[in-house]
Amino acid sequence: MPTAVLTDRERTAVQAYLRLLHTVRAAFDGPPDAARPAVVPPAVLAEAEQALARAGLAGNEEEFFRLLRDWCPPA
Repeated sequence: MPTAVLTDRERTAVQAYLRLLHTVRAAFDGPPDAARPAVVPPAVLAEAEQALARAGLAGNEEEFFRLLRDWCPPA
């Protein structure tokens, strides 16, 4: 299976996205509680947005998700 060779900025963007994804999943994990809304810390979202912008991937989701699939293929 071919693997993508990412630039440092692309790798940083993918890693920031994965941290954001894990944070969102953790926020929704567990039993539903109407009194506790799921919250994603603004710093985690900002990190992902900044990393995407630095890698030139902001607004280019198709290219970003291609990189993500190539770098982190499904098990």
